[in-house]
Amino acid sequence: MNLRSIDLNLLVVLDALLDEAHVSRAAHRLNLSQPAVSNALQRCRDLFDDPLLERGRGTMRRTVRAEALRGPLKSILSELNDLIDPPETPLHSLHQTVRLTMADDPTFLIAGPLLTALQSTAPGVTPIFRPWNGSTAAARDLLSGETDIAVSVFADQIEGIEQITLFDETYVVAMRRDHPAAQAFDLDAWLAYPHVLMSGTGDAQSPLDAQLTAIGRSRRVGAVVPSFQLVPSLLAHTDHIAMLPKHGFDQNAQPLLTSFDPPIEVSGFPLHLASHTRQSNNRGVQHVIAAVREIFLV
Repeated sequence: MNLRSIDLNLLVVLDALLDEAHVSRAAHRLNLSQPAVSNALQRCRDLFDDPLLERGRGTMRRTVRAEALRGPLKSILSELNDLIDPPETPLHSLHQTVRLTMADDPTFLIAGPLLTALQSTAPGVTPIFRPWNGSTAAARDLLSGETDIAVSVFADQIEGIEQITLFDETYVVAMRRDHPAAQAFDLDAWLAYPHVLMSGTGDAQSPLDAQLTAIGRSRRVGAVVPSFQLVPSLLAHTDHIAMLPKHGFDQNAQPLLTSFDPPIEVSGFPLHLASHTRQSNNRGVQHVIAAVREIFLV
């Protein structure tokens, strides 16, 4: 194929179409007419010999080829943009949205300090905190360009994604201050009462259950919730107990609760901050990354 025959503007339109999976929304985003975008979609279909977007029930679906194109296309356009129009805008004058994907607990830790930092250094940078659907989905969204930054536990290195460790998390066991188990907390007291388990997928077991089984013990899970932020109010008014990430448990903010170290050794986990390598020259994204890192250096 002769590259001179390709209109690079088609790639810009294709990027919007694959993001939106909707001709009208892509046209609005690009400030183009709907017929112009429809025509560009047909040209892209001819170029890639693939439907790219297929009609479903009241919507359009990306084909397998379209999904495979999203990440490389964003990388190419980002590199072209940096080549033609290198970022020179002072941070304080930069206007940009930066999309972050993370669970509720790190969002609770990060959102306030990040907004404070951006207010003084880059007030035109707007963080968008996106819904959490697990680390696999977060990695997929980084690769496709759906999100710019993800904070998660990534078990493996992923090609094209840069990871740094924000901190190594440990756990505490939390309960209400006048809980019977708080009088003499040990393994038996811990397992004598129902546990609240946080699971974004609704699983009623965690690696802790396998660890307890290995020593001939077990616990009763009395409730499964999708968010750590729901747990403190449940503990304050019941006999339930919960194991919570230590960084997210603020004793001063939870005067009705108390906490103990787990009565057995429980492995913690590293919390990673990740971004795609295509964002390495994106000033807004890199500034947000630096600000998030700074939060955990205190």
